[in-house]
Amino acid sequence: MKVKEVLAETNWPITASEEALEKEISGVFCGDLLSWVMGNCEPGQAWITVQTHLNIVAVAALKEISCLIIVQGAEVPQATLDKVLEENIVLFQVPKSAYDVCCECFKLGI
Repeated sequence: MKVKEVLAETNWPITASEEALEKEISGVFCGDLLSWVMGNCEPGQAWITVQTHLNIVAVAALKEISCLIIVQGAEVPQATLDKVLEENIVLFQVPKSAYDVCCECFKLGI
């Protein structure tokens, strides 16, 4: 499933370039410990987290993550929003819990 299809199905608030919307999502990874994500998240996965600082963008770029899904309504600093655009990474901001977002992703087939 492409990121733009997830957007169409969920209507979650997003920060992304048009090009980034074409990325394929191959699965979902949920975690907040950056070193754990670096060691276990696979390229192409969507990463669900409550982390919002700049380092999440570095990890997402390093692991070639298709999109970041920030949950629990965590406020994302402008510097992070600017960096995802620069790095061509999609960032969703969702008020729901990680569990609810995981369930929604499952229903979407990702």
